[in-house]
Amino acid sequence: MLTRLRILAAGLVAAAALMIALPARADAPGTIVEVAAGAGTFKTLVAAVKAADLADTLSGKGPFTVFAPTDDAFAALPPGTLDSLLKPENKQQLRAILLYHVVPSIVKSTDLKDGETFETAAGQTLTIHISGGSVQVNDATVIKADILASNGIIHVINKVLLPK
Repeated sequence: MLTRLRILAAGLVAAAALMIALPARADAPGTIVEVAAGAGTFKTLVAAVKAADLADTLSGKGPFTVFAPTDDAFAALPPGTLDSLLKPENKQQLRAILLYHVVPSIVKSTDLKDGETFETAAGQTLTIHISGGSVQVNDATVIKADILASNGIIHVINKVLLPK
């Protein structure tokens, strides 16, 4: 009986190791970066993530929650702001802004509470405001929530969040 249990245990360990080694299924969502790139409404965000050398990070294991500004949100920045941020000499400032949109854990919309705060990957806090069915992160409104990725979740917001 003990030998059978050992064989069974060894088989389970081998099966688990094989599952870990297998590539993701084709029907599984991609990483945060892949999902954002495929959506078509985050071209500016994806370009900024690449310019800030954060694509590998946000394609990594995670888990991440990204409050993702749309292209329209970036377009609403004051004229010249985005062009300036995308310059190589402003990479650290761009990284700080982008990491301010990332929480290094999974935050589902159903778990949010009014007044709740989250520490971002930039080391600053975001505050959740819920009123009349609307969810805000600081002063940005969540316009679509809970887009799943293999390494986290995306919540679409209508403004670029700027750290203090």
